[in-house]
Amino acid sequence: MSTHTRTSRLTVPQLVAMKGRQKIVSLTAYSSAIAQVIDPLVDFILVGDSTAMVGYGRPSTLGMRLDETIAHTRAVVDSTRLACVIADMPFGSYQESHEQAFRNCAQVLASTGCDALKLEANQALASTVEFLVARGIPIMAHIGLMPQFVNAMGGYKAQGLSPDSAAALRADAQANLHAGAFSLLLEGVAEPVARAITQASHKPTIGIGASPACDGQVLVTEDLLGLGGDHVPRFVKQYADVGQVIREACARYADEVRDGAFPALHHCYGA
Repeated sequence: MSTHTRTSRLTVPQLVAMKGRQKIVSLTAYSSAIAQVIDPLVDFILVGDSTAMVGYGRPSTLGMRLDETIAHTRAVVDSTRLACVIADMPFGSYQESHEQAFRNCAQVLASTGCDALKLEANQALASTVEFLVARGIPIMAHIGLMPQFVNAMGGYKAQGLSPDSAAALRADAQANLHAGAFSLLLEGVAEPVARAITQASHKPTIGIGASPACDGQVLVTEDLLGLGGDHVPRFVKQYADVGQVIREACARYADEVRDGAFPALHHCYGA
């Protein structure tokens, strides 16, 4: 099992400096239990708006609220000491205006102690990224398949499969890098396009369903553990079936309770 020898939390500049030196490892977390387990194993933890689906059973990420983002991010920050923590800004919290974006992003940073924020940002939102970065807020720009744009995109579809789509992605990447984003997250991007963007970028690229040539990878932790339910993307490799372990343990508990074999309280407390 791979663990880090760090003794303090990885910073955004240190994360950026990993470009070209070593692959960046990331997983998501929205609870203390998961965050503590993965903290020594990853470079950064993403508190994704996928929490809406994984944590709350909602049909998409669009229902994630700002107060929920703050609560889950605070739990992850308080439970970790090594990994850089990046929070996903929810839909509707930054698209209206530069001022709205700064107000909400500043609230998340100040309330949680996280290290950076992630925005789904095409060319139109690159000016928002620039506005925030100029005011001291580190931004990871998410391009490609953007779940917050699911209605406009007509579903969860791979991006960069046509010449026009590929050109648009390259333009999105260039605009956000020029705006000062410290990293690009590429989701559902065709391999040749993701590889080209990575090679052209002076900042790290993080893939999710994109090219292995990206500078790092991120996955939803529950997906790789077999806890993703009906929403697991096809590109995800399941490394364990934790769901089956949980079912078996809970079934054993239920059987003991029903059979009267569950320990009495005086046994548990040594009375």
